[in-house]
Amino acid sequence: MFKPERIDFSKTATYSAAGRHNLVTADTLRIPDTEKDDLFHSEELDILAKNIVRARENGCGVTFFYGAHVIKCALSKYLIDLADRGFITHLASNGAGSIHDFELAYLGGTSEHVPTAIEDGSFGMWEETGAWMNEAVAEGAKKGLGYGQSLADYVDRHPERFPNRDSCVFWRAYRMGVPATYHVTIGTDIIHQHPKADFAAIGQTSGVDFAYFCKAVTTLDPAGVHMNVGSAVTGAEVFLKALSIARNQGHMLKNITTANFDIIPLGDYKTDVGKDRYEYYYRPRKNIINRPVSLGGVGLYVCGNHEVTIPSLWRLLVTSAGRFEKKGRGLR
Repeated sequence: MFKPERIDFSKTATYSAAGRHNLVTADTLRIPDTEKDDLFHSEELDILAKNIVRARENGCGVTFFYGAHVIKCALSKYLIDLADRGFITHLASNGAGSIHDFELAYLGGTSEHVPTAIEDGSFGMWEETGAWMNEAVAEGAKKGLGYGQSLADYVDRHPERFPNRDSCVFWRAYRMGVPATYHVTIGTDIIHQHPKADFAAIGQTSGVDFAYFCKAVTTLDPAGVHMNVGSAVTGAEVFLKALSIARNQGHMLKNITTANFDIIPLGDYKTDVGKDRYEYYYRPRKNIINRPVSLGGVGLYVCGNHEVTIPSLWRLLVTSAGRFEKKGRGLR
């Protein structure tokens, strides 16, 4: 039987992240309500904020799937605050979202300079990130935990390693009782380069998280809200599959609101587009904005930089719905 050769990951060299230059640091994270934001105005954002408030008043879920760039835009505390106030009931991201969050929690910085690091093979070869995250996932798998739970549980058990954990989205969510799930593609994340990577554990825990996310999507029935913020592939694909599972099990979600946040101009994003146009191949257009609301509801596109659109959404929600008070959950 043909047996292809595979590389020996145990021969991969790793380096301490201590002293690494980081493009994003914990002390520069933006703090809600302490700065004068350049607010973003659009009809779509107004509709979205109104529908989020309506959803929460009626007991419907609000799910928020974000790409790692949201963390790199220093917006962690905005996500934490929105969850703390009850505007978000489920947080989800890809594997990179968990890595940037984890590094900020222990190192106080994240986002290395890739163009130079890739030239000598040092890109992503950080001992603490790879060893501790893989250890957390392996230990969590033995407990039957999801990926996000595994990381949060690890931070909880090793507080001395994570001096900046109060700014960690998955840990704060864990302490609040808000699910934070991570949907991993094998081979896309730097911790998969580490000799300690346990791919069975990674797959198992991320699979548990998918089940958690599918359950969260059922809570959107009948008039909840789903947001996809800067995840052009993973978020769009995971949501569509979760939506199919929810409807398969009797949750029809006929009046939901979906919103995609990105910077790609789509023009009239609600019209059909041919295969000869690049927009046809942009997954969120179909999987977030259009297909999920074919039975009813509204699909929205918020086109703008996350650094402006997310604080603007936060401001709209907080000022138009003051009765959703910050609870201060998850504090040490």
